[in-house]
Amino acid sequence: MGTRHWEVEKKFPLSAPAEIRIRMATMGVEFGPVVDQVDHYFNHPARDFAVTDEAFRLRQEGLTNCITYKGPKIDKLTKTRTEIELPLPPGHNLVDDFAGLLGALGFCPAGTVHKQREPGRLCWNGHLVDVALDKVEGLGSYLELEIRADDESLAAAKLALDSVAQELGLGASERRSYLELMSFNNA
Repeated sequence: MGTRHWEVEKKFPLSAPAEIRIRMATMGVEFGPVVDQVDHYFNHPARDFAVTDEAFRLRQEGLTNCITYKGPKIDKLTKTRTEIELPLPPGHNLVDDFAGLLGALGFCPAGTVHKQREPGRLCWNGHLVDVALDKVEGLGSYLELEIRADDESLAAAKLALDSVAQELGLGASERRSYLELMSFNNA
């Protein structure tokens, strides 16, 4: 099977995103242009992903599309999990066509998350940290920090994220996904 690849992530709600953005720029974060992302989540026909702590989504970013599976989180402090992401052909209609295919296979829509994302990168303690300042429709502003790791670098990646969060003075991280937060807010 080979080496496992992990997505090590922490997410933080932000009350003052402009201040965090300035602090991150002084740390060397280089931000890219803001992108609109629409994430369409689906539930499995034979198991409830909300119960199994998995996620399956179609993401559309402009004309770019991808499909992603996220496995269950493996610890109580981070959102570390297996992630498999595959590109799909470009186009606006692809998401509707692919959603139709998933529906024919028994998958059910679980919700849609709209966000504006300002991506960035930070070199920190020997790690490349993917940074995202997110403005999520209906939820507000968040900062996501993510490092890709294998089994050997997993512990060091978690420590590096903790160190970045501490340097930025961030509070407790939020382990729930945007979809879970939206469901919680609507309950």
